[in-house]
Amino acid sequence: MSGKPKLTYFEGRGRMESIRWLLAAAGVEFEETFLKTREQYLKLIKDGYLLFDQVPLVEMDGLKLVQTKAILNYIAGKYNLHGKDLKERACIDMYVEGTMDLMGMILMYPFSPPEQKEKQLASILEKATTRYFPVYEKALKQAGKEFLVGNCLSWADVQLLEAILMVEEKKAEVLESFPQLQAFKAKVSNLPTIKRFLQPGSQRKPPPDDAYVATVLKILTSD
Repeated sequence: MSGKPKLTYFEGRGRMESIRWLLAAAGVEFEETFLKTREQYLKLIKDGYLLFDQVPLVEMDGLKLVQTKAILNYIAGKYNLHGKDLKERACIDMYVEGTMDLMGMILMYPFSPPEQKEKQLASILEKATTRYFPVYEKALKQAGKEFLVGNCLSWADVQLLEAILMVEEKKAEVLESFPQLQAFKAKVSNLPTIKRFLQPGSQRKPPPDDAYVATVLKILTSD
């Protein structure tokens, strides 16, 4: 068996995308298995791979890791992306929780009823620009550094860039009032491992479309 981490999920972003981002930022190659049918999913449950009957699933270091935050915590710790001490880790975790909240709204947006989409999009953009982005703008300005916590790249930086790009897909000029975030985006996007992940042909997934939504619902919904 290959020593590379093996990721099992739907062929799209969802809750696995932040895991792909973090592995890529750490320079770790990984393999992927995509769920196409409900039978594949039920077999994983039957064979004891899914502790809580949910994906994402990441197999690495002899572990069958589930639960998105637990997986991300493990990867961040293993590849020195979780701060140098307990205080830095706490700051990183706070920033990560914020971006998770923001990205969670975007993650659920494609699954919402058509008549609610306009209202939900307005809510996402409003919260991004009044609740979340101002926090990161202020943190970068106060620190006077290129990264959110400490002097080097952390999980918080990787996930903030992911969140920024996701919101920009909804409104391209969303950062126009956030100069610190503009500079942060330019800097972190050009770090070698992340720059590679942002190139066409990488394992980064495109925004979810109707076909992705239909596949997810087909796999997760019993007849």
